[in-house]
Amino acid sequence: MRNIRWLLALICVALVSIGPTQSAPSAVAQVGDTVTFAVIGDYGMNTSGEGAVATLVKSWNPAFVITLGDNNYSNGAASTIDVNIGQYYHEFIYPYTGGYGAGAASNRFFPSLGNHDWVTTGAAPYLAYFTLPGNERYYTTTWGPVGLFAVDSDPSEPDGISSTSVQAQWLQASLAQSTACWKLVYFHHPPLSSGLHGSNLWMQWPFQAWGASAVLAGHDHTYERISRGDFPYFVNGLGGATRYPFGAPVSGSVVRYADNYGALRVTASRTAITYQFIAIDGTLIDSFSQTGGCPDTPTPTASPSPSATPTVTPTLSPSATLTPTPTRPPCCDFNGNGMVDIVDIQMVAAAWGSANPSYDFNASGVVDTEDVMVVASRWRTPP
Repeated sequence: MRNIRWLLALICVALVSIGPTQSAPSAVAQVGDTVTFAVIGDYGMNTSGEGAVATLVKSWNPAFVITLGDNNYSNGAASTIDVNIGQYYHEFIYPYTGGYGAGAASNRFFPSLGNHDWVTTGAAPYLAYFTLPGNERYYTTTWGPVGLFAVDSDPSEPDGISSTSVQAQWLQASLAQSTACWKLVYFHHPPLSSGLHGSNLWMQWPFQAWGASAVLAGHDHTYERISRGDFPYFVNGLGGATRYPFGAPVSGSVVRYADNYGALRVTASRTAITYQFIAIDGTLIDSFSQTGGCPDTPTPTASPSPSATPTVTPTLSPSATLTPTPTRPPCCDFNGNGMVDIVDIQMVAAAWGSANPSYDFNASGVVDTEDVMVVASRWRTPP
């Protein structure tokens, strides 16, 4: 009885830590579709620059918008959040309760936290304004062929910002679990930058080794594309706040631009993704493409076989039809660290109420209490 009470308490901790489970947006494209979306950063300042960027973004008719932090200058206050965000992007936000018109029918706005959003204690206005997956500070969602992984890079993050933190373990496990063709990790503080703030060493996680396709960040109010090997890092902070100068170029810096405001337009299919930075006057500043993703497997064409001499096949007595035994997914080290721990429990708890077969250990058709108990019962044991 004592062990059972302990396991139930552990499950409660896991459920509280992930926050409310979010249902998938109803407008999500099918996996095989091509999707176009916008990326903005350092934008929430209610300036003419922000307005021009918003007009540019809407002209693309994007499926959704992601942000690279600093959504609400200067102090992340409740009194400024709607004028800084909703005034320009309310039609992408669901639920939208601000004063600038109708919101979206389902959420199409996926922000990440910046240092200005954290100035108000606990980033409370931000967390109250948006309804996002997971714990809302860091989360993942999939849209068509694109997996989005929003990370909180600010030192105020309760789950840490080192490459071994609880948050980093979640990202590593989530990237490993994802079947998206393109896995984009995005947050505020750039791991690499030639801008005024420069590179942020604490965010130099092994993103490529964990399975990411690219990293996008802001903080420096510039646009820059950096290539390390064949892996791209983007800095995109020209969403509306005061523009910054560049310092000495970091190793691998390919494109640097800060002459005008702009945004990234990203177009992705199953087999290719293209990132285009476009200034508010319509000038294409940079275009970069990756190929691979989920290459379509060609269907083999069967060669005609030679005619065989017919043979007499003996008639067999009918045998009983066997009912296949349903398979169960393996359990339970989902983050691959060699031990069943709190991150594994959180991943199953996050799927609560869904029909995700990866976590439906009792084959009931839905992830429920019994499935979470299965993982909790293996706490601190090898898989």
